[in-house]
Amino acid sequence: MLTEELHIASLVVHAAPRRLVSISDFVSAMPGAMVHASSSKGKLVVTLEALSSEAVTQGVSTIQHLDGVLSAALVYQCADSLDAMNEEVPDA
Repeated sequence: MLTEELHIASLVVHAAPRRLVSISDFVSAMPGAMVHASSSKGKLVVTLEALSSEAVTQGVSTIQHLDGVLSAALVYQCADSLDAMNEEVPDA
């Protein structure tokens, strides 16, 4: 029996400032992607959520290849079972 997993990755995306809005809109429309912050200098903070590492890798690659993206750096990635991700953790 396979256990379903959730993969979460965060990225800092550096885009050409003139393309920032279109890149942000495109990323926001990607399944499992969310733009959390942006700056007028072309930086975006992005998270990706997917059910496999392959899907996360594909999402990163898609962002890296967008016209106007100068770089997309993976900052954090984790994976765990859906059961563990949904487990309530008591306050210490």
